[in-house]
Amino acid sequence: MKKFLFVLFFFSCFWHVNAQDDKERIKALKTAFITQEMEMSNKVAQKFWPVYNEYETRRRELHEEEDNKLKDTECVNEQEAEKMLSEYLDIERKEYVIKKQLFEDLKEIFSAKEIIELHKLEDEFHKKLIREYRARKHREEENNSKK
Repeated sequence: MKKFLFVLFFFSCFWHVNAQDDKERIKALKTAFITQEMEMSNKVAQKFWPVYNEYETRRRELHEEEDNKLKDTECVNEQEAEKMLSEYLDIERKEYVIKKQLFEDLKEIFSAKEIIELHKLEDEFHKKLIREYRARKHREEENNSKK
C-alpha cells in the first residue's frame, strides 16, 4: 500500500507541473518507480542506473533516427517505400541488439528473474503514464466543456 501511495504521489506531482520539462520529470518518475519497485539499495542503484541510462540514450537515438527516416510516407513510390521498410527493419534490429546488450550487462547486477521483473516494471510504468495522461486529458476536456 505504501508503494502504491508513493507512486501515486509522484504521478500526481508530475501532472501538476509545467509541461516544459516533461521528459526530465518522466525520467525522474521512472527512476523513482523502478528503484522503489526493485527495492534497490544505493549500491545496486549506483551500478544499475549508468548502464540503464546508456541503454535509454542509445534507444532514444534509434527512435529519433526512425522518426527522421520514416517521416513522410504519403509522397513516396513503392521503391522508396521498400527502402524505408528496410531502414525500419534495420533500426528494429539495432534496438534488439542494444536490448540484448542491456540484459547481458544487467546480469552482472541482477539475477535473470530480476531482469524479467525490470522488463515488466518498464511496461507497467509506461501503462500507468498513458493512463494518467488520458485521465488528465479527459479532465481538461470536461473542464473546457463546462466553460
